[in-house]
Amino acid sequence: MSGTPSSFTLADSGYPTQARQFWNLGTAPLVELAVERHEGLLSKHGALVVETGKHTGRSAKDKFIVRDAKTEDAIWWGNTNKSMTPEQFAALKADFAAALAEKDTLFVQDLFGGSQEQHRVKVRVITEKAWHSLFIRTLLVRPELAELAAFVPDYTIIDLPSFKADPARHGCRTETVVGVDFEGKTILIGGTAYAGEMKKSVFSILNYLLPMSGVMPMHCSANIGPNGDTAVFFGLSGTGKTTLSADASRTLIGDDEHGWSDTAVFNFEGGCYAKVIRLSAEAEPEIFATTQRFGTVLENVVIDPVTREIDLDDNRLAENSRGSYPIDFIPNASAENLGPVPKNIIMLTADAFGVLPPISKLTPEQAMYHFLSGYTARVAGTEIGVTEPEATFSTCFGAPFMPRHPSIYGNLLKERIAKGGVDVWLVNTGWTGGGAGTGDTGSRMPIKATRALLNAALDGSLRNAEFRTDENFGFQVPVAVPGVDAKILNPRETWPDKAAYDARAAALVGMFIENFAQFEAHVDAAVRESAPKAA
Repeated sequence: MSGTPSSFTLADSGYPTQARQFWNLGTAPLVELAVERHEGLLSKHGALVVETGKHTGRSAKDKFIVRDAKTEDAIWWGNTNKSMTPEQFAALKADFAAALAEKDTLFVQDLFGGSQEQHRVKVRVITEKAWHSLFIRTLLVRPELAELAAFVPDYTIIDLPSFKADPARHGCRTETVVGVDFEGKTILIGGTAYAGEMKKSVFSILNYLLPMSGVMPMHCSANIGPNGDTAVFFGLSGTGKTTLSADASRTLIGDDEHGWSDTAVFNFEGGCYAKVIRLSAEAEPEIFATTQRFGTVLENVVIDPVTREIDLDDNRLAENSRGSYPIDFIPNASAENLGPVPKNIIMLTADAFGVLPPISKLTPEQAMYHFLSGYTARVAGTEIGVTEPEATFSTCFGAPFMPRHPSIYGNLLKERIAKGGVDVWLVNTGWTGGGAGTGDTGSRMPIKATRALLNAALDGSLRNAEFRTDENFGFQVPVAVPGVDAKILNPRETWPDKAAYDARAAALVGMFIENFAQFEAHVDAAVRESAPKAA
């Protein structure tokens, strides 16, 4: 063994092997090994550039959870959480163990998921690739050296891209599999080199465990203002979650996964995993700077093999090109990786229909409604054949990672909002003056207006504004905000064709109502009454 091994060995975990084992290696030796093993190239500025092969994103349809006596009533079974029998998982685990025993080299990292000590989980991650070991070491919370010698994991994750699953034997869909056994505390990832599967597996573990302790797990970014006021940003991809939370005037807690306990908002991770396609130094200088640093891993970024120059604009390998880096690469990151409980919650949506106001204030019940809805919209033209906006609803702003019923997370959020007197704002970073459809009149919401409204919400001044009640959704919308064109605050007034706006608004209200039908039996009357009203 090399590195800093635990006295609790792989054999103690049930995985005996004769492989050479590298334990808890740091950044430099892992980069050296990755290059030596031809897993990637060093860029001109020091980042490690790797390719993930055919899987350039998560394989959501290939994730399965063991359905047993403990999980039968605990998991929200359906299209998102699909089941695997205990016998099928046992066969999968046996085959993973056999595959491990045949490896000549393995990498082991002992890490924490969660920065608040009383709510963290100890995770051991076993990989066959050096760069995967570097990735997960970067993304999770790293123990102190003294904690490693006697580290005993709560959960074990094994990541073997070379493993090919057998659907008939393992109860999965293809040769790619993510098998989750909550009772056996094991997650097996095979047939994909996309590193994000490991990160999201830890998120799923915490989403399973923490609600039972009254801790709210959240797919969000979070930051702290100069007066110690924490803000939480929920939002699906493309809504501006990372961009708007990366504010140089505020301290970053984290960019993706957090818990909300009685005393803190704490980052689940010790690193960031940002999209880098078409990233620019002008628009996002802090994140762009990480692509030029040793210790960053760039996935599916095109690199010139001779000059080692990278091209962040080239999407020939993937539109979902990614960079992973330690959170302290961001200059204004929190040293403690946590902050006080929040004063503001921002729910971001990119409404491509051009219906929602740029900012709205929500009651606790409306907040639960929109949290369970998790609405944004895909833009026309982003995919072949898509000529009109398409609504996307991802409950809790992270449905693929929420194993329990969404109402559990929604009720936790509603209770914490009411208890802490938290202000909740729905911010539309999408379209105004029309939609994003072919031939439509809309344009993207001005970022200057979004930032002005967001700043007013966070500094408390927006509380004192005059509000009107939105005729479609019932939430409160400011009538006037200093520095913002009053017309933009009322989306109907920005449309040249008012009847077209009314029709589009009625259609969107209908989409919300249809989507929320699945939750109506699981929420109280006050939440049901906070729904938008059909004309």
